[in-house]
Amino acid sequence: MQQREKFASRLGFILISAGCAIGLGNVWRFPYITGKYGGAAFVILYLLFLVILGLPVMVMEFAVGRASQKSCAKSFEILEPKGSKWHWYSWLGFGGCYLLMMFYTTVGGWMISYIIKSAQGAFDTTAPDVVFANMLANPVEQVGWMLVTVVLGFLVCSLGLQKGVERITKVMMSCLFLIMIVLCIRSVTLDGAVEGLKFYLVPDFGKMFENGWASFGEAVYAAMGQSFFTLSLGISAMAIFGSYIGKERRLLGEALNIGVLDTLVALMAGLIIFPACFAFGVNPGEGPGLVFVTLPSVFNQMWGSRLWGVLFFLFMSFAALSTVIAVFENLISFCMDKWGWERKKAVIVNGIAVAILSLPCALGFNVWSSVTLPGIGDIQTIEDFIISNNILPIGSLIYLLFCLSKRGWGWENFIAEADTGRGLKFPKWSRLYLKYVLPLLILIIFIMGYLPKFQTWLGL
Repeated sequence: MQQREKFASRLGFILISAGCAIGLGNVWRFPYITGKYGGAAFVILYLLFLVILGLPVMVMEFAVGRASQKSCAKSFEILEPKGSKWHWYSWLGFGGCYLLMMFYTTVGGWMISYIIKSAQGAFDTTAPDVVFANMLANPVEQVGWMLVTVVLGFLVCSLGLQKGVERITKVMMSCLFLIMIVLCIRSVTLDGAVEGLKFYLVPDFGKMFENGWASFGEAVYAAMGQSFFTLSLGISAMAIFGSYIGKERRLLGEALNIGVLDTLVALMAGLIIFPACFAFGVNPGEGPGLVFVTLPSVFNQMWGSRLWGVLFFLFMSFAALSTVIAVFENLISFCMDKWGWERKKAVIVNGIAVAILSLPCALGFNVWSSVTLPGIGDIQTIEDFIISNNILPIGSLIYLLFCLSKRGWGWENFIAEADTGRGLKFPKWSRLYLKYVLPLLILIIFIMGYLPKFQTWLGL
């Protein structure tokens, strides 16, 4: 029987898990909704939900992975009571990882291409919105950069867990934080940056109640959603890293470290974006437009515009690739555990499959732009909706029930695994909350994700 690889260091585990959690939503979504719902007031709400909503599920994923020493391909099968069907979830987790990569590889390709565009001065002569539109309209460019992302990700994974995934992710994450610090310093020292800092960091609870309790409800849901989705929970992306670590440390402390790093990146992204936008009188928009249109316009007005553009998109590429590599490792490990494949075979088969399955998204902005769903949108948005609004909450609920139910792994087994080692103990008094309140919160996130769609479908 082949010896299972382990992380060479605790730092490697923390940085890789954080790299999986740190995604593009940290950069373009978190700063926007933070500003919209009262700056620091929203951050307080977000941190509350991160602790009571995101972290418990992360600990459960880690515990299932570490106790079984397998990916989701075999973890439920090893831990579940005989005759139960929890292991059926493994296919949902596997499919969720694939679905996430089917659009994430395309967006990762955008980031890499923008490093080149910034270095070449593409925004010196052409408006950023035109550059972005031209890129989306070009199927060769879209597919080409998507393939670059796929090849880079699987190339790293092909080197193995320690020599590839761990070593290279450590370098990328270190560079990511270094670049962010440089960009933060530059942004907050711009003339007029103070107003952006006030907008972002000074608590304004009044913004949460601009339209009464309805506004507050929106802010609460936004905080719940961000704290939940930011950690990549529900597709076993975290469970795999639990299977690669030893029993020296308790899992709550490790999950807390990862949550802190994830939040730190999101907060620092806001310190880059808001001061710069306010300094140059630019409205910080939401979604891809913020990163690919608004910020290039801002950098264009700064001294050394090409340098700041290159640094920013290098940081964005590291954020994207850290997630891509982590999820690719999950796919590879699944195939190795499920069918006993060698790493080389798992890399080649999954590499070809991910490249082919990513084509609809890459072509969904040009050749297949007519393919849309009412109330949802284009191919990329459809894929994102299936994973974010369905698989992530359903998968998280399954992990929660599996760790709490006597018909699953059970509370006693979960607590014993989570509290093995040194560090923070998982609070046993939280059992009733986890059993009755947390499932309800996850169901609310699931239902609220569908509410706007139903309103559109019903013409309300």
